[in-house]
This record gives sequence, C-alpha cells and structure tokens, in this order.
Amino acid sequence: MMTRPPAGHAPEAGGARTLHLSELLRRPLADSGGEPVGRLADVIVRLRGAECPPVIGLVAAVGGRQVFVPAGQVVSLDGEVLRLASARIDLRRFERREGEVLLRADMLGHRLIDVETAHLVRAADLELESRDGQWVLAGVDTRRRPRRLLGLLGPRRQAPGQDADEPGGQVFRDWSRFEPLIGHAGSAVTRGPFGRVRRLKPAQIADLIEDASKEEETEILGQVHADPELEADVFEELDEDRATRLLGARTDAEVAEVLSRMRADDAADAIAELPQRRRQQVLDLLPAGQRTKVLTLMGFNPASAGGLMGLEFLALPPDRPVAEALAAVGGAHALQPEALTSVHAVDEGGLLLGVASVVRLLQSDPAASLAEACDDDPVRIGPDTDMVDVAVLMSDYNLITIPVVDEGRRLVGVVTVDDVLEAALPGDWRRRGAAQPPDAHHGEGP
Repeated sequence: MMTRPPAGHAPEAGGARTLHLSELLRRPLADSGGEPVGRLADVIVRLRGAECPPVIGLVAAVGGRQVFVPAGQVVSLDGEVLRLASARIDLRRFERREGEVLLRADMLGHRLIDVETAHLVRAADLELESRDGQWVLAGVDTRRRPRRLLGLLGPRRQAPGQDADEPGGQVFRDWSRFEPLIGHAGSAVTRGPFGRVRRLKPAQIADLIEDASKEEETEILGQVHADPELEADVFEELDEDRATRLLGARTDAEVAEVLSRMRADDAADAIAELPQRRRQQVLDLLPAGQRTKVLTLMGFNPASAGGLMGLEFLALPPDRPVAEALAAVGGAHALQPEALTSVHAVDEGGLLLGVASVVRLLQSDPAASLAEACDDDPVRIGPDTDMVDVAVLMSDYNLITIPVVDEGRRLVGVVTVDDVLEAALPGDWRRRGAAQPPDAHHGEGP
C-alpha cells in the first residue's frame, strides 16, 4: 500500500513518501520505453549500525531467473509499474554479496529482536520511506491485521507514549528498536559486534535464546560470542538443560573458555551436568585459580550452603580505615555486585572477626577502623547448612549476604540472596514469562 497522494496533488508539507513491502512485491518492471521486463522479487538493503538501512537495489524475476537491478537504475519505486531508467538490464543470475540483506527472504515473515522489550517478534510487514532522495527501511509492523482493515486505516506512526493496541496506535514501529536475525554471516559482519543486542542484559539475552529456534539461537549466540565476558554472563542465566546442550556441542577447550569466565559456583554446576567422561578433561583446561574454586564447590551438596556459596568476597584486616574499605568496594570490579554489599573483617589466618554493610560504612567516620563499623557477632552458617535454613536466617535477619565459615570460624564463602532465590524457585522458573512494568508494551498483538 502506498501513502502518496493521488496523482495531480502535491504531497502535504512535511509528509514522507512511504511504501509497504508486502504491496510492493511482484509489481511489474518496465524499461524506459514502457516495455515489460519482469516483476519485483525482493528489495536489497545494506545494514549500517543503528541507522535506517538504505535500499541499494532490487531483485527482479526476469525470464525465469532472478537478476540484480541497482537502485540508481530505478526511476521510482512508488508507481504501479516500476520504471527503469534504461532499456538495458544485466541478465546475470543474482548472487548476494557480503553485507546485502534481502527484505523478503531475510525479514518478511521472520522473527526479529524487539530490543526495547527484549522479545522475539515477527515482521508481518516492512515500511520503506523516501528520505533525501533515497529509500530506506524505516519501520516494522509486528501485528497482523486483516487486509481490508489495513486498507481502511493505512499506515500510522505511534505517538510518544501511546500503546500500539490503543485506538489510533501505530502499525509500523521505528526500525531503530529492532535487531534482525537474518541468518547470513556476511551481512552480520556489517552491523558490528552484537548489533543492538548489546543493549540487553544477560538475563534478557538468555530469555531470547530459550524462546529461539535452532537457527535463531545460533545467530544470537554468534553475536554474543564476540564478547567472552558477556557470553559467560549469558550462560550463567540460561536454563540448566539449555546450557548443558549448548556446552555439550562445543569442544572441551571451548567449554573451558566459557567456564573460566563464569562465577565459580555456576561453573561447578555446569561441569556437574557434563558427561562423566568430559568433566576431568574440561577441569584440566581451566585456569588454576578457577579450577581450585570449582573443585572446592563440587565437594559440597548442591542443596547446602557450601553448594550455594560464592568464593569471591571482600575481606580486609580489621584495623583498616573505613575510607579504605569503601575504596576497596569501589575498585572490586571483578566481584559480582551482590557480594559487594558487605565487607568482612578477617585476621591473617582468615578468622571472621566481623561484617559491615556498605551502608553502615557510608554512615561511619571515614577515619574509624573497619572493626568499629562491624557487627562483631554476625549471623553466619556452616557449609553443610541446609538451603531452607539459609533462607530462613536471611529472611529473619533481613540479610542480603550471609558468610559461610568452617568449624574454626574461618571465612570460606558468602551466600547472596539471589543464590537463595534461584535455589528456592520452581525448577521451571526460567521458562516463565517475567512480569512486565506498566510502561512496557510488547508482543505481536492481534
């Protein structure tokens, strides 16, 4: 469908010329003399980061074969017959070049990532818009509507803050909010590492992978693989069965590379799920420090504090100033944020002398010692403490973290509240749809 005014009328001031791909496909092509040449089979664009992809050419069905027609050879796209600028056309069979994306073959009817809502949605139609003399891919329609209704309503843009399902809501949404899953390696290179997926949190990417087909899954993982740290974070968030399957398809060296960057407790869980014959081989390939942590955790019951705890925490001598303790928190970029809500005072032998929350440190005299800001009789548990008892203690004392000590009160690990929540949730919790905030609008709609 075209939104241009009828012939003989000038476009409205500020109005943009737009086309719908579904209505444009199969339109006839004619040469400069008006003689029929063939029909439009596809539209070719080139990805260029977050900018709207420009149309660089057409794929035309001519005499039983598909051929390439450069965009500069097309007089106009918005006519009932697409007129070419000359009578000559290159009849060599079309072959896609690196960086070229075919709107019909790669996007129309395929799923894309809606980056704003972190959901996979299907492109029911695509919108082309003329900007500064060049046609670009400007919008995506993710909602199927009856053709009769589309004809009556025409294309609309969503007003800021307006729900797409409200009367007068948009059909086409701006291209900038989508990341295509085009399944073509050569084209993926042109959009740069991750494309717009880099805006998403690891848990959101994991949700996308769990909702994806095998082909979509492969492409998402391929983008994430360019950033090893992000890849490790995503594997930490994946459903256990999915993570096991994906890791199982990799070589021992590739598995070890991912596990070396994961939290030690998550890496231990992942190794425990590998086939017995592969576990030792993967362990041997881990860096020495990570291997020691993983082996330590694998020695505990997974449902105990020892199986839940992390081995990375912030511990300082008790005589250090509060200001130094806060500076250590600010500089501990390698530790998970959940474990940095508390600072532990320990002696040279690792004996736990006290725990101070970061809030308590912020409210204390910067020149005071860490010992003065600490609770010198903190709630603590042993590695064999049952998971339910851990949860009860954290709930009773409103704790975000709880230290794990051995029989000699030496600090061996820390359990964080997110570890307890994950262990307490139903086994299929990762497959449940997350509750959305009231300002989130997503889905393919009716």
